[in-house]
Amino acid sequence: MDALWLGLRKRRINWVLDCDIRGFFDAIDHEWLMKFIEHRVGDRRVVRLIRKWLRAGVFEEGKWTKTVVGRAQGSVISPFLANVYLHYVLDLWVTHWGKHRAQGDVIVVRYGDDFVMGFQHRLEAQRCLQELKERLGKFGLELHPEKTRLIEFGRFAAERRSEAGLGKPETFSFLGFTHYCAKTRKGAFTIKRQSMAKRMRAKLLEIKAQLQRQMHSTVAEMGAWLRSVVRGWLNYHGVPGNSPSLGRFRNEVGRIWVGVLRRRSQKFRRRRWQYMARLIRYWLPPARILHPYPNERLAVT
Repeated sequence: MDALWLGLRKRRINWVLDCDIRGFFDAIDHEWLMKFIEHRVGDRRVVRLIRKWLRAGVFEEGKWTKTVVGRAQGSVISPFLANVYLHYVLDLWVTHWGKHRAQGDVIVVRYGDDFVMGFQHRLEAQRCLQELKERLGKFGLELHPEKTRLIEFGRFAAERRSEAGLGKPETFSFLGFTHYCAKTRKGAFTIKRQSMAKRMRAKLLEIKAQLQRQMHSTVAEMGAWLRSVVRGWLNYHGVPGNSPSLGRFRNEVGRIWVGVLRRRSQKFRRRRWQYMARLIRYWLPPARILHPYPNERLAVT
């Protein structure tokens, strides 16, 4: 995310291609994958072991199914195989395309099967999108037609869209954050990152369900578990500019906890809010920014 933030701010990027590969883990071609592995790994024993891993199949409801294409996402080797596959299918191709086919700046940031591309010129972005579809098609992959889109983004996007009467620049999501154009207090262009509302709602529903299962645990046990959950959320989402979402998440967790406690016991129903607020302050970590700005710890060239 830091690399993407710096790439969009430091380079002359005016268009963002938000890409999504449809069913990537289910569409990996085993023959192409083994060719990439053999090109990368010289030890034949390792290659043979990976081939056996691919042919191991899947057990579902006590029934074994042979796998001809794809790779189970829960497998410990899946992230490694996915990175090797996309390194040859996507990374090397995009690098070559940017050097030899593009006149303006081009950036790409990939994590697993999620990747975002940035372009200086719209025509180059459209041409790259078309050629990217053809490139992925050769290896059994396909871009999701509804989730893949080209949007105007960057330091001039707001001004240009305002002149055309199109409203604010569009946003895109990457690794759990919604990215949007904004300005600093001094009026300079910047990129803000906010926790995705959909991910937050799903996490809160998960916490609520778990608290309901732990309804008869002690307050200390529930509080210790909630502390670890909230701390984990803050450790990932505590990026500069995301303070409102952090505070909202912590407040919602406290509200859910209070609701569960009052539901299980009349004693807590009679408690005033001041007592419940002290309980939340004691157990839940404060919402604060834990990460520095990307330009303070990462340089992209």
